[in-house]
Amino acid sequence: MFIRLGKRSIQQFRHFCSGTGASSSNDKYVPRRALLYVPASNPKMLDKAPKLQVDCLVLELEDGVALTAKAEARQNIRKYLDNWPQQHACHEVGVRVNSVSSGLLADDVTELAKSSKLPDAFMVPKIDSVDDLNTVWKTFRSAYGDQRIRNTPTRMVIWIESARALLDMPQILKAASTLHKSAQFFRTDAVVFGSDDYCADIGATRSNDATEIMYARQHFVACCKAYGMQAIDAVYIDYKDVEGLKKQCEQGKSWGFNGKQVIHPTQIGTVQDCFLPSAERIDWATELIKEFEQHQRGGKGAFTFRGHMIDRPLLLQAKNVVELVRNVKK
Repeated sequence: MFIRLGKRSIQQFRHFCSGTGASSSNDKYVPRRALLYVPASNPKMLDKAPKLQVDCLVLELEDGVALTAKAEARQNIRKYLDNWPQQHACHEVGVRVNSVSSGLLADDVTELAKSSKLPDAFMVPKIDSVDDLNTVWKTFRSAYGDQRIRNTPTRMVIWIESARALLDMPQILKAASTLHKSAQFFRTDAVVFGSDDYCADIGATRSNDATEIMYARQHFVACCKAYGMQAIDAVYIDYKDVEGLKKQCEQGKSWGFNGKQVIHPTQIGTVQDCFLPSAERIDWATELIKEFEQHQRGGKGAFTFRGHMIDRPLLLQAKNVVELVRNVKK
């Protein structure tokens, strides 16, 4: 069984295959094979941040910062943004603010807005409802003003960390997409699964094999992909267990996850290698795109490739593989 590509889908895919990539900076693909947290209350770690070889660097204001150090951490990030390093080894520098439920979000955003610069992404934990998203939008709008948050390349990454949020994910992700389209608010293109808070919420005991979160992870990744967003997997809690980390990465990748949170720099290499497509997969994607172009030039809408009928989902899989490799190698 196969699905013929419509005229619009063909045009969009041919635009990608031409090498022009995304139509704007808002559509640029950002690799997030690994997300590393750096507590903003630690000046020494902030000094090392630009040299860290990680896809996504998360400057942390939330769980990694003690309540008594929040004010200092905010000021440290504001100064970091003011003196933004010319070169980072990472693809994205994000700032994780405190949650709506903490009561600290407005204080975070008010201090960060004093900088003339925006990070690559704002990262918001513990989004439990559509109301939480609306509060986030209103808080940023109040601190930054409409002009600074509209049509900016800055993204938003959100965390799902409770049973309620997991079950309401479709409504939450739909609302995030609507905010971007209707209010020109930050585009949400990635969602992170907060496994520790989720386990605490349901009363589960956290384990290395993660059987207690199997359903949650599979539901989570399905919701992300339904709304075209990257799915970032749970932390592997034993950072000294390299083999266990690798096994869970390979499992997550096979389920459709795009990356994983890391809590220690020693985890970065293993995680990013696991989420990089294999040479065989890259070859499959490259050849598939090439043959697609050849068939389109010949006026054919469907074709077979390596013994399989090709449909739109397979073409999009090939696109994602090539786009990830292209951006990682920049």
